[in-house]
Amino acid sequence: MDSIHKAEPRDKTIRSFRDLDVYKMTREGAGKVFLQTQTFPRDERFSLTDQVRRSSRAIAAMIAEAWARRRYEAAFINKLNEAQGEAMETQSWFDQAFDCRYLTIEQHATLDSLYQQIGGKLQRMIEKSSAFCR
Repeated sequence: MDSIHKAEPRDKTIRSFRDLDVYKMTREGAGKVFLQTQTFPRDERFSLTDQVRRSSRAIAAMIAEAWARRRYEAAFINKLNEAQGEAMETQSWFDQAFDCRYLTIEQHATLDSLYQQIGGKLQRMIEKSSAFCR
């Protein structure tokens, strides 16, 4: 099992954005998006494929940036809000891919569920921002 997929004890101190479960989930999700979009038609390469890959990858970068800005709670929350927006944008692109029949209902449900979980974790971080920004 890769190190990004290992379960971690709940009492482990978070020293880096890389220790956050939501960051690990976004990396896993971006990998799944990349693999799935390889099956999309070539004529979608510069539109749907690039858009969904970009938005799925941006989430991890914004989490890292939020972590770096946690000295200022408002900046931390702002970046997490942006990450949440990218997660929802990614879900919207899944809807488009499903509507174009590039994703089956099962593939759509799996990807959508993962990004719904990511959005939920980001929301909980926002709600508990003071614990991260001490």
